[in-house]
Amino acid sequence: MTNKINIAVIGVGRWGVHLLRNFLAHPQVNVVAVVDPHPERLAAVKQQFNLEENVVLTTQWEDLKIVPGLTGVAIATPATTHYALIKDALQQGYHVLAEKPLTLNPAECRELCHLAEQHHLILTVDHTYLFHPAVERGKTVVQAGKLGDLRYGYATRTHLGPVRQDVDALWDLAIHDIAIFNAWLGQIPVQVQATGTVWLQGAGEHTSLREAAPTTALSNRGSRGAEVSPYTDSVPQGLADLVWLTLTYPDGFQAYIHLCWLNPDKQRRLGIVGSLGSLIFDEMSISSPLTLLHGEFEQQGNQFIPVNQRQIVLELEPGEPLGRVCSSFVVSILNNTPSEISSGWVGTELVEILAALTLSLSQGGKPVFLSDRIVKDQKFQEY
Repeated sequence: MTNKINIAVIGVGRWGVHLLRNFLAHPQVNVVAVVDPHPERLAAVKQQFNLEENVVLTTQWEDLKIVPGLTGVAIATPATTHYALIKDALQQGYHVLAEKPLTLNPAECRELCHLAEQHHLILTVDHTYLFHPAVERGKTVVQAGKLGDLRYGYATRTHLGPVRQDVDALWDLAIHDIAIFNAWLGQIPVQVQATGTVWLQGAGEHTSLREAAPTTALSNRGSRGAEVSPYTDSVPQGLADLVWLTLTYPDGFQAYIHLCWLNPDKQRRLGIVGSLGSLIFDEMSISSPLTLLHGEFEQQGNQFIPVNQRQIVLELEPGEPLGRVCSSFVVSILNNTPSEISSGWVGTELVEILAALTLSLSQGGKPVFLSDRIVKDQKFQEY
């Protein structure tokens, strides 16, 4: 492949600046524009990356329409802005890489996926963990049957801040572990449950999405997302700081997820337990992020004796996960083939799961079923 594509990066905050860094380093990409509502951010990235004078730096999304030969855009703006920005980008004929979540509304996600297909454009969601070498290797281990009969899964994602004011810990944190479980199992849940606890931002104390919507020209294009978000009207109790999730998959496998942004014990740990052992992805472990723990029981009379116990630290391919995301997006555009790992439809599935979990959370942990698409749509409309 010798062709180069022209990319614009929309939003260069905490995450967008890393997208910009990766696209600038990609041999098949020309970064032709950077858009951000904050002029000081534009000045900072111009200096940090020594951007050439011909790179357009603007606070106005509309200015991209006069940039010649623009092929695709990478959108790293607040989720409330995603729907309007992505829809406009697709209608302008641009391929889109969007930061997760795709939007905050399942119906909007499906609309954007159909729009991309109608215009023969690539829509990819930056679910970075799906491109992590440990997650890719873990998928091969699980699906090769090396754990035996799968019994259950668990994950913990905790830290002390940042505490968000637009969404709760569920929408902030859960999507990563759900994406990993779905990828490793090759399934999506059919039933979900969520319970939570609010300490910091109780009813009437937190800033709602509508109140928090920024007023810049760029962000105003996303104001519709704040008005229709299924999340906004379903948290009268406030923003949960601690959330416990249960995901039930078609074969009966269950995964349990613990989320908290009010815990100084920072953990990023996920595991699947089977009859022959466990697979552990511990992102905080530099030396052994992916470990296969063999072990099973041998029955002797009425006793169960552990046998075949051993630990194997699995070797991983090198590579930054976000760099792999960017490369995958470029390959999808050049080959005109949607991402097999993180297409818009994959992003839509995850938003549907989060919306169902939000409904369960608002109902005190009542199970919500996802097996019937029509039923799901009716439930989401209740928001």
